[in-house]
Amino acid sequence: METGDAGPPSSYTAPITRRNTSAAMPSYHHDGGGDSKDPPMTGPAQDTPLPLDASLHSDRILILDFGSQVTQLIARRVRESGVYCEIWPFTADAERIRSFAPRGVILSGGPASVHDAGAPVVPDVVFTLNVPVLGICYGQQAMCNQLGGKVEGSDHREFGRAFVDITEDCALFRGVWARGGREQVWMSHGDRVTQIPPGFRAVATSEGAPFAVIADEGRRLYGVQFHPEVVHTPHGAALLRNFTHHVAGCTGSWTMAGFRNVEIEKIRKQVGDKRVICGLSGGVDSSVAAVLIHEAIGDQLTCIFVDHGMLRLGEAEEVVNTFRGRFNIKLVHRDASELFLSELEGVTDPEIKRKTIGRLFVEVFEEEAAKIGGADFLAQGTLYPDVIESVSFTGGPSVTIKSHHNVGGLPERMNMGLVEPLRELFKDEVRALGRELGIPEVIVGRHPFPGPGLAIRIPTDAITREKLDLLRRVDAIYLEEIRNAGLYDAIWQAFAVLLPVKTVGVMGDGRTYDQACALRAVTSTDGMTAEVYPFDMGFLNRVASRIVNEVRGVNRVTYDITSKPPGTIEWE
Repeated sequence: METGDAGPPSSYTAPITRRNTSAAMPSYHHDGGGDSKDPPMTGPAQDTPLPLDASLHSDRILILDFGSQVTQLIARRVRESGVYCEIWPFTADAERIRSFAPRGVILSGGPASVHDAGAPVVPDVVFTLNVPVLGICYGQQAMCNQLGGKVEGSDHREFGRAFVDITEDCALFRGVWARGGREQVWMSHGDRVTQIPPGFRAVATSEGAPFAVIADEGRRLYGVQFHPEVVHTPHGAALLRNFTHHVAGCTGSWTMAGFRNVEIEKIRKQVGDKRVICGLSGGVDSSVAAVLIHEAIGDQLTCIFVDHGMLRLGEAEEVVNTFRGRFNIKLVHRDASELFLSELEGVTDPEIKRKTIGRLFVEVFEEEAAKIGGADFLAQGTLYPDVIESVSFTGGPSVTIKSHHNVGGLPERMNMGLVEPLRELFKDEVRALGRELGIPEVIVGRHPFPGPGLAIRIPTDAITREKLDLLRRVDAIYLEEIRNAGLYDAIWQAFAVLLPVKTVGVMGDGRTYDQACALRAVTSTDGMTAEVYPFDMGFLNRVASRIVNEVRGVNRVTYDITSKPPGTIEWE
């Protein structure tokens, strides 16, 4: 059990480990499949601050990460209020912090106790910047411990829903909580502050935390024992907004319209008159990156769409029609399905499937790039969660559950610079930018789709064209019914799986012995944890009836009700 900051409820988003982008491949995924990332690789990606535009980023908040599983949620809440922020490890050096010039600093929670040997500490520079500081859970405890307070283990630990009593007025509470009120929050701690540092006062208490909220308004230092960033603290986003806007004085100028204009100029400055190639899948990330770059440099961009033959029904045609027709983007469409299927013949191991598809993708991409005469830059849909420093404050990698869907690397001999226009954005911001760019909602709102495509939705079985066609038709019916029911946008990811099982059935007066399939639908924030979507039985009956009646070769339909963890979203 964690001490300073215990684990979150199962619906939370765990931090995402960083991938090295110094020699990365074009993403052959359609949007990440929502399952575990790889452990961090070597490379200084996070040690180099992202370039900042003075006008768009003039109000910025720095979030120092102490290892909480929900640190990214802090950043998402801050961004949602129109304020730019970045997450750095608590080990960031003083000069880097000063040069970032934040309007305020937020200290995240974490799994440690301040009494542990080698426990993480707040960099001293944070308290000399003369900017507001907000400590959350472990962040509050570390701040108090360093400024002359006292933190002890508690016999009355608080995990889950709790209530705080508001005893005093405070700048964090303005327009949200009133003195004398009682408010619901989400607690997750074993230690607690038992003595506050000089200059602080208690402004809220709870049964297990006498200093649930503390404030030193003269120095603009605040601490909360609960987690305002999670949805289980109903007014948490408003409290964070009070910190960023009312206390730190941020104006909320971070918008996708502003980002679009700034990024276009940044791309033009980086690329000049050189050529760019982009690996286009039709998923959200690569699509938004491609359209944004095309808006900046026009025909200097060429997109390469490698069709491995394992896409959903009609998807290849949709990608070609959208980007050639609607956006007039130079697009190379390589139908490599025969190559991929021949290499996958007889392969049943999911890791070998992934690695084979990844290797072939890079080889085909390289062939097509050579045909068009190469380029000076490679465009990628890298997102901010890929850039954020790794989970562990001890430097250790996360356990690899399975190879991620866009693992691989372009051969270094290609020697290309990277254009990564989305590397400051979270997924929801990418979708907003896509809408700003006029990309059709069918692409902007598309569910995640793994790079290996339908290959990993035919578990423990060899891939054949017949099985792929069977699965496509099942999957298309399922998604069509979800859209018809108006449920598509409420679901993070939905798909069908063709099981390596045949079952006896009865159709008409005859006996059948055909394939079984499974349906899966989950809700999630970023795919790191997930809950099953609670369809009503009427919906499931309707889908099952259509599948067994319209898809010859399938006679049984099941629904997967496993959450993540213990399961993963994809089956392989």
